[in-house]
Amino acid sequence: MPSRDQACLACDGRGLLMDDEEWHYTCKICNGDGFMPQGTNVANRQPADVDDTNRILD
Repeated sequence: MPSRDQACLACDGRGLLMDDEEWHYTCKICNGDGFMPQGTNVANRQPADVDDTNRILD
């Protein structure tokens, strides 16, 4: 797990996110490595691919 100042804020350094139905998926902000992206603008990321029920497809 990365140090607290380098950890991705979206996944808290774990590399995985969980939805309200407790499905786990790779963090799209840090690409699953748990580190905060340096020198990138997170707002310009591409939307995630989702299925008909809006679950993220990895």
